[in-house]
Amino acid sequence: MLALDSTFAALADSTRRAILMRLAEGDATVMELAKPFHMSQPAISRHLKVLEKAGLVSTTIRAQERPRRLETVPLKNATDWIEKYRQMWEKRYQALDGLLEELKTIQTKGD
Repeated sequence: MLALDSTFAALADSTRRAILMRLAEGDATVMELAKPFHMSQPAISRHLKVLEKAGLVSTTIRAQERPRRLETVPLKNATDWIEKYRQMWEKRYQALDGLLEELKTIQTKGD
């Protein structure tokens, strides 16, 4: 459950979500990731550290560069967890719809 906590904590910040969206397009260096944001490279690096700690981003070494890469397993785990609850609520809504339909039928018969 700690990994899931780290994933959701990392996803709570809009800048980190934007970084992940950019990395979904392909690997990028810190400088490339910092371009669209109005913040310093060290600030982006701090966001990347949070994402790396959560396992959402990894660093590769390519000559002088250290491009970051999106890691999808933690996102898949979070999606699976959410999906379990979505299915549970879907069943409850279906049961409620059935009950409302039954009450409507009873009310119609009573009129």
